[in-house]
This record gives sequence, C-alpha cells and structure tokens, in this order.
Amino acid sequence: MLVWSRAGRWSVWAAGLLLMSLFYLLPLAVIGLASLAGQWNAALPSHLTLRHYADAVQGDSGTELRVSLLTGLIASLLALAAGSWAALALRRMAPLPRRGLEVLFFLPSAVPSVSVGLGLLVAFSRPPLLLNGTTAIVILAHFILVSAFAFGNVSAGLARLPPEYEDVASSLGARPAYRLRRVTLPLVAPYLAAAFSLSFALSMGELGATVMVYPPGWVTLPVGIFALSDRGEVFAGAALTILLVAATLVVLLGLSRLPLRAQAR
Repeated sequence: MLVWSRAGRWSVWAAGLLLMSLFYLLPLAVIGLASLAGQWNAALPSHLTLRHYADAVQGDSGTELRVSLLTGLIASLLALAAGSWAALALRRMAPLPRRGLEVLFFLPSAVPSVSVGLGLLVAFSRPPLLLNGTTAIVILAHFILVSAFAFGNVSAGLARLPPEYEDVASSLGARPAYRLRRVTLPLVAPYLAAAFSLSFALSMGELGATVMVYPPGWVTLPVGIFALSDRGEVFAGAALTILLVAATLVVLLGLSRLPLRAQAR
C-alpha cells in the first residue's frame, strides 16, 4: 500500500469498510429484512414472517429460477468458448488490427443492455431468421452481453502466460492442437474459471435486454422480480432477490472449489 504508517493503514481500511457497508451490505440487509417483513410502516418491520419465501417456493418462482440457471449456464458456456477462441486468435495478430477487433468485441458491453435487446428484437422478428418469441433469443441476448467479459478475462490470462512454455513444447515436436490442449489451456485454467464465473453472475442478474425479448414461457428470475415490484409486491420481490443472490453464490462457490491451478500437463 502507499500508506506507510499504521494509523494511516487503519484509516484506509476503516474508510473502505464504511463505504462497503453503506453501498453494499446495508442495501442487502434492507432487502433481507424486506423479504421477512409482514408489514413495514416504521423504521423496522413490525413483525417477521417466512410467508414470502413459502409463496416463492410454491409459485412460479421455482420455474423462473430454473430458467435463470439454464440461461446463465448456456450463455456463459457459449461466451467462454467464443471469448477463448477470439482471445487465442487475436494474440498472434499485429497490434493495430488486434486493437480494432478488441474494440468491436467489447462494444456490446459499452452500450445499454436495453439497446442490445431492442436490436435483437428488430433484427430477428422477420424471416429468414425468426427468433422473436423463442428461448434462443433470450440466450443470444445474454451471450452477447457477457461474451466481452469472458474475452477480457481470457485475454488477460494469455497476456500473462510466459511464451517459453509453448516454445519448448513446439521445439519438442508438439502439434498446435496438442500444445493448446496440454500446455496453453491448463496454464490459463484459473482465468477460464474466472471468465465463466463472471459471465454467469452477470447473466443471472441481467434484466434490461431480457425484458425486451423474453417469451411468456421463458421468464427469468430478474424479470419476475421486476414484475412483482412493478405491481407493488415489494416484499415478495425482496424474497426472490435473496433467492437469486443465494443461487448465484452457491454456483460461484462451487466453481471456486474446483481444483484449478495454472500448470502445464
């Protein structure tokens, strides 16, 4: 750290903890209280109840959670494959065209997600490629929005990869496909896991593009939460929000437990 005194370091940590509490922990705590609130007319709920969670389990929320998980997993896997392929292809290019293509790849993350949804809605609402009203357009929207982040993570891992490992493998007669499978990918495995985790987390919380393109039979949990809050059912929406956060954390914690280390085989 750039703060050398002990008092200065403690001050920086205290300020960081305060900011984290104000902008992250406090809103999450309020949502947690709202999910348990039977009535909230004062500073705190008048009584607590689990009715909102029971209603969420018995209603359509289970289906919406399953839809969110499937959409996130499929879109993240596709984004990981496309982002890894693009990062591997661009690393050998000249600097100038590589920067131009990288800008194009990051472009979807620089525009509002509603614009992405509207673009897909307009582009695929007529033959020959009619996707409007299908599950595929939702997965496509999520894939477009998270692919840039997968590409960025894999590119960062490849940039830190020492070229000596691949050079030694080539000098020993390893073919490109074998070198990629046994040397390059194992060395960047932590970055691949990070790319998938970030893509999945972003997909689980995506709303702007989804609400533009989703069909009635493929409703994600964020869309369900938005619909509840729009009808004034804030407490039920808060319960679904906690379920969404919990499901996302379970998947991310499971991914973090995978035995991935940067090592060539």
